[in-house]
Amino acid sequence: MFYKEFLIKEEGSLEGAKLTVYIQEKSKEIKLSKRPLILLCPGGGYAYTSDREAEPMALTFLAKGFNAAILRYSCAPATYPTALLELGRAFHIIRDNADEWNVDSDAIVVEGCSAGGHLAASYACFWKKDFISEKLFGNAYNNNKEKLRPNGLMLCYPVITSGEFAHRDSFKNLLGTRYDELVDEMSLENVSCEDVPRTFIWHTYTDGSVPVENSLLFAMTLKKYNINTELHIFPVGGHGLALANKITESPSAKEVIPQCEPWTELAVTWMNQYWN
Repeated sequence: MFYKEFLIKEEGSLEGAKLTVYIQEKSKEIKLSKRPLILLCPGGGYAYTSDREAEPMALTFLAKGFNAAILRYSCAPATYPTALLELGRAFHIIRDNADEWNVDSDAIVVEGCSAGGHLAASYACFWKKDFISEKLFGNAYNNNKEKLRPNGLMLCYPVITSGEFAHRDSFKNLLGTRYDELVDEMSLENVSCEDVPRTFIWHTYTDGSVPVENSLLFAMTLKKYNINTELHIFPVGGHGLALANKITESPSAKEVIPQCEPWTELAVTWMNQYWN
């Protein structure tokens, strides 16, 4: 395995913002050469990035045949759009190194859990906006915009809406003093989704922190734009389940939910359907 860290410094970035890549190296004994890559955005309410939704998940996907990467993006007191720009920079780094790392540059999927799901979904909606590519590439932004394009979107119990079913603290942390100005604009069920790639979503019906309506609202919006979407709702389980097994169990011991553990296999089946 090839492992490398890249420090990321955009406008507003905090110390510790970084991209970590986990690449399966070529071998004469392994037929598969170029692999899709899953870029993970851990959750944490835009207050921190969860360890449980980072390396254990990256290594799980690596073992299932994918390259993986983790973005430790800037959280509060950093505010929007810092994390969005950092995610764009991560895509730029991955695409610039795709050949060397044996990454299929047409199979880069952004994944996000909880507030990381809001970041991933925001990026899927906004990646084509001029303000992102201008910040990252300056006057050459039109020539580099395609480097920022995600090929797929994977969401795990995502924060989506700032309305009735909002996880309010996520939006307060994300927007800071601009909360009143931007809170409606960051409610992703109300934005244009025409540039969103095919999408995989899972949630639990009994999530008490980020209600399942977040995923339902986003799936309905994607349907309106005819975006190919796969949605799974499991009947039991709380929030922040990560892998839903003992590998990512916290000291509170509330995250081992056997009914939800198959989500990774469902995600792998979805990935292999399009990028194999």
